Amino acid sequence: MVTSDFGDAVGRVLGGRYRIVAPIGVGASAQVFLADDVTLRRRVAVKVLHEALAADDSFLRRFRAEAQSAASLNHQHVLGVYDWGHDGVPYLVSEYLGGGSLESMIRGGNRLSMSQGLLVGLEAARGLEYAHGEGLVHRDIKPANLLFGDAGRLRIADFGLARALAEAGWTEPDGSMVGTARYAAPEQARGEKVGPAADIYALALTVNEAVSGELPFTADTAIATLMARTEKPLEPHPDLGPLGATLRRAGAIDPDERPTAADLVRGFLEAAEDLPRPEPLPLVGPEIDLAEGDQTQLVADPIVASTPRPVPALPAEDDPVDRRWPWAVLAVLVAAAAVIGALLAFRDTQTPASVVPELIGANSEAASAAALDGGWVLRLEEDRQDGSAVGEVLSVDPPPGTELDEGEILTVVVSKGSELVTVPELIGETEIAAGALLESVGLSLGSVDSIESETVEPGLVVELLLDPGQTEVEPGSEVDLVVSAGPSQRQVPAVPDSFDVDDALQALADRRLVGEVVEDSSEDVPVGSVIEFSPGVGAFVDADSVVEIIVSSGPAPRPVPNVVGLTVAEATADLEAAGFEVSGVVGNPALPVRLTDPDQGEVHPFGTKVRLLTEIPDS
Repeated sequence: MVTSDFGDAVGRVLGGRYRIVAPIGVGASAQVFLADDVTLRRRVAVKVLHEALAADDSFLRRFRAEAQSAASLNHQHVLGVYDWGHDGVPYLVSEYLGGGSLESMIRGGNRLSMSQGLLVGLEAARGLEYAHGEGLVHRDIKPANLLFGDAGRLRIADFGLARALAEAGWTEPDGSMVGTARYAAPEQARGEKVGPAADIYALALTVNEAVSGELPFTADTAIATLMARTEKPLEPHPDLGPLGATLRRAGAIDPDERPTAADLVRGFLEAAEDLPRPEPLPLVGPEIDLAEGDQTQLVADPIVASTPRPVPALPAEDDPVDRRWPWAVLAVLVAAAAVIGALLAFRDTQTPASVVPELIGANSEAASAAALDGGWVLRLEEDRQDGSAVGEVLSVDPPPGTELDEGEILTVVVSKGSELVTVPELIGETEIAAGALLESVGLSLGSVDSIESETVEPGLVVELLLDPGQTEVEPGSEVDLVVSAGPSQRQVPAVPDSFDVDDALQALADRRLVGEVVEDSSEDVPVGSVIEFSPGVGAFVDADSVVEIIVSSGPAPRPVPNVVGLTVAEATADLEAAGFEVSGVVGNPALPVRLTDPDQGEVHPFGTKVRLLTEIPDS
C-alpha cells in the first residue's frame, strides 16, 4: 500500500473499518493519512508502515507488543493510540490532531519565544514523566513527533515505534538506524543501552532548536553528527535565556548526570517565574484536500456489513494483564466474526439452534468462544457501566437461555469502563473550592495556570482546560484550571493639555484609576489648574489604584522682607519683588522707612498689601 504515488491509498478501507480520506504526511518508514473510523464515526490518523515490513514476522511481533504498550498510555500530553492492525501492511490508528507538528512550525520559518519554548518543553516533559513512570522510553523525541491539537495542547506521538523499527533492523535512506541521528543522545551514538535519559537529551536539543533556530552538533553526515555529541555536552544558545541552565543539565554527556523528566518539569517551572506569559503558538496544521478522498459514506452497521480483519493474538509473555490493550480484546471478537462468516458459507441446509449461554460478567474471550460454538454472527456494541472492567460483557441479545439458530446475530455489549463523570460547574469558584468540588465527584485538581482578567476577581476560576464541547471525563481524571490573576497593571497617563481637573479625573477613570485632588502651591501654574499626577506619568500601578491630582493653590505664603532704613522707593521695589503690594506711606515720604505693617518677618500670602511708616506714630 505504501507506494510512490502518495494518493493511491485514498478511498481504501483498512481492516474493514478505517476509510482513508486524504494524505497528511510521509516519512522514510511510513505514510500518515486522515481517515474515517466508520465504526465509531470519528476522524482518526492512520500511520501506514512501509510495505517491506509486512513480511517481517519478528517486526510484526514487536510492533504488536509496542503498539499495545503505547495504547495503554492515557495522558493529556501523549497521543492517544486507538488501534493497530495488518491489512497487507502494518498500520497504527491514533487520534487526529489538526494543529500540526513542531517541525512544521520550524520549517515554516517560525522561531518560538523563550516563553513559547518553555511551554513546549514543559508539556513534553510532563508527557515523558508519565510515560517513563509507566516503564516506556520513546527513543525518538524530535520536532516531528511533538504534535498539537487545534487549541495548541502538545501530545507526544509514536511511542514504541522507534524501538520496533530498530529491532527490525529498519534503516533510513542514508543507512542510519531509526531514532533520528539529529536528536540522538550520546549513549545512542555509542550503541549503548537507551533509557529515559535519552528522551531528556533529545527534548533539550528540540527546545534549543525551536527557540534559537539552530540544532547543536549538526554535521554533514549522520555519523559525524552522532560522534560530535559524544565529545562535549550541550551548550544552549544564548537566546534560551533562563531556560539555558535547565537545558544544560539535560544535555550532559553522561546520562546519569541528566535530570529525570520530573526534575525537568520543575526546572521549567522555576524558569517560568522569570518569563512573561507566552503568546499562542504559531500552529501550522496539515493542508488536506478532501475533494477526491471524501466520497465514501459511513455504513450503518460496519461490523456486520464489512469483512472484519483477522488479528493474530499476542503471545502470553507479551500480554501482561496489568497492561491489557482494550482494542486487542475487541479485535479478537471481530476476528471471531470473520471465522463465523466463513463457516456459514459451508453450513448445511439445516439451521441447528443452540442455547445462548450465561455471558454477562464474563470476559470478552468467553463471548467470542460462545459465538464460535453456536455458529452465530457476532455484533459488537460498546457501553459504559460503573464498576465494570474494560472488555467485560455487560449484556447479550437475545438473553441467556434463549435458543438461537446458527447464522443468527448475537449482539454482545462490551464495557468501555465506568460511566464518564460530568465535570461540575467551576467557573467563578476559588481554587480551593474547585478542588473540593472535583473531589466530591471522584475527580482531582490538575495544573492551575493564571491569566489576567478585567472582570473576574483574582483567584477565581475563569476557564477549564478541556477539549471544546467536552463536559465529561474518565473517572479519576485530573482537570486543569485557569484562575484569574486580576486585571493588568495600568500606566499613569499624561496630564491633559487643558490642565482642567475634570479632564484629569476622566483621563484616569478611562484607565480604571481613581483620581484624588490634592492642592499644592505653585509660582507658575494658575490657581485651580493641574500641576501633575502622583505617581508620575508613565508609572505602572494596579487597577483601581488612587492617583493624586496635584492642583495649584497659587504661590506659597512668604515672610515680609526687612526694608527698615530704606527709602520709600527702595522699600517698595523690595516688597514688590517679594510678591507684596505697597498700599501707602504713613509719614513724610522723603524720610527713610521706620516700620512696616505687617511687620517684617511675618508670613503672609502672595499679594498681601503692606504699609510703609516713615514716622512712628505716638502710642
